[in-house]
Amino acid sequence: MKHLIIYAHPNPLSFCHAIQETVQQTLQSQGHEVVVRDLYQLSFNPVLSGSDFEAFSSGTTLPSDIQAEQDYIRWAEVITWIYPIWWAGMPAMLKGYIDRVFSYGFAYAPDGAGGYQKLLAGKKALVLHTQGQEERYYEENGMKNSITQISDQGIFDFCGIEVLDHFFFGAVPFVDDSTRKAMLGTVEQVLHQHFAQELKK
Repeated sequence: MKHLIIYAHPNPLSFCHAIQETVQQTLQSQGHEVVVRDLYQLSFNPVLSGSDFEAFSSGTTLPSDIQAEQDYIRWAEVITWIYPIWWAGMPAMLKGYIDRVFSYGFAYAPDGAGGYQKLLAGKKALVLHTQGQEERYYEENGMKNSITQISDQGIFDFCGIEVLDHFFFGAVPFVDDSTRKAMLGTVEQVLHQHFAQELKK
């Protein structure tokens, strides 16, 4: 299968980076094609500009950085999103990526009946993110549901992308190494569960 990893964390020593490496290595060991887009390393411009809007609405040539990312999205069968939760949401870098790349006419379009076409239907997603608070904290105050709904329903489902799994890895700065290793073990298990059989079909 063709796997695209969208990775958004500025620190190469972060636990998010360990997750990214685990995903990449596990998928490659299974024989999948894998492309990683490290948004901070790429210095991706997350600012949606007036000229971007003009290009979306007029159908003129898109900026080259948007075109490149849309080509990767088109290529991918599965997109794995790896990022930290900051201030109860995704980093501005990643939100800006979605603002610019998941554009009108590429990810969605009017259907002529008052609704929208899901132009990325058929693609699948896996969402893996970290946060400083325990998962229980987010569950008890309702933020886990809110965070999940915003990404899984408000972004991915709106465009037709099926979310296979969404994992909250909590209290990452405060747990010990054995706990972090167990978290990476969970990532490996999830990848084997969803994708090991795909190569046999």
